[in-house]
Amino acid sequence: MTDKIIRIRNLTKDIPKEAKLLCDAVLKELENANRPVLEAVKCSLDNSEYDPKVGFLTPGDKRVRTELNVSSVQKMARVIFLLEILLQNLKSGMVNTKRELYYIAKGQVKSTPKLKPLDFADQDESDSIVDFIGDMMEVYREELNCFANDRGGQTYSQQLVVTETLSDGSTATIDLSTLGTSPFQPKNKPQALKLKARKKIDFCLVVESEGTAGTLVANGMTKRHNCIVMGAQGVPSNGVRGWCKLIQNQLKVPIYFFGDLDAYTMQNIFRTLKAGSAASLIRNADFSAPEVRFLGVLPEDVKKYDLHCYQVRENDQAEARSLKKAKDALANDPFFQDKKNRRLAAILEWLVKNKLRCEQQALFSVNPKDPLMCEKIIVDKIKAGSFV
Repeated sequence: MTDKIIRIRNLTKDIPKEAKLLCDAVLKELENANRPVLEAVKCSLDNSEYDPKVGFLTPGDKRVRTELNVSSVQKMARVIFLLEILLQNLKSGMVNTKRELYYIAKGQVKSTPKLKPLDFADQDESDSIVDFIGDMMEVYREELNCFANDRGGQTYSQQLVVTETLSDGSTATIDLSTLGTSPFQPKNKPQALKLKARKKIDFCLVVESEGTAGTLVANGMTKRHNCIVMGAQGVPSNGVRGWCKLIQNQLKVPIYFFGDLDAYTMQNIFRTLKAGSAASLIRNADFSAPEVRFLGVLPEDVKKYDLHCYQVRENDQAEARSLKKAKDALANDPFFQDKKNRRLAAILEWLVKNKLRCEQQALFSVNPKDPLMCEKIIVDKIKAGSFV
């Protein structure tokens, strides 16, 4: 028997048509007593490439192959099973989260006993199949009407106006200056949004801590400066990454990231915002903001402002793991290895060498009697070009 690779190589917008071609090819191989093979882009660091002209991580040539055999028959059947559920959503216009898809699948298994061999023991199993389908067809989860929970990206501005095109073709306009202390929450598919500025916006500040972003706004930063302030809420979600990309492309304003000086922030938060992630290589074109700069905290800020730092304890498992990942990133991550990002790699090297970490909130200690000192330092750093 001859094996045949079944793969959708060229992305088109007609997902139902491509899915039918895929399933027809699988069925034909089975009818011919051949073993079908499903193949997807390998989304991992060892298949990641970084071109500074592009500015984000892109996939290499490696593929994940699943050939029909005794050990893979369940996975292949689950792919077809969940693909059918996703296609039903596309047809009806309904959307679901991964969590909801997990329960929809379990509900179908419960109501149809012959599907019992396809049942999922936990959500991780169904999530991996959804991801495989996206990587196999080279489409975004959002194009399959599968959306993650909106998290992070809470945005404040006195100058920004957002127009959203809804699923029925109508539009909704949000003037952020009318929201008071309530932030605007971007969606996981920011491509449906159009941005304009009421007045010239000088910069966008992405703050790692949502709480600190809220503090800066409550203390009047967006009233004193024509700016956008956004809370990233830790590792940036797809919504945050896509939203930053939109601001970068549509408003053409400089974007600065303000966060902790530690290995986790550099690798998992800032790099993901700027260049995307290895786990979502096919998505990084729309879910990364290559022009974002690292404003701090920088190593030189620690000395200049006499900031309090914590010693990284190698006997702490989490901190030891973070140090190890930093060393691995310097040795293997194409983003940190590229000469264009040499200054960012130098920060990571400083962290590994000195085994220190400094939190963004340390700037509030510079002059405790001045509640605006953190804002003043941030603005001064932007004016002075003190960023990477």
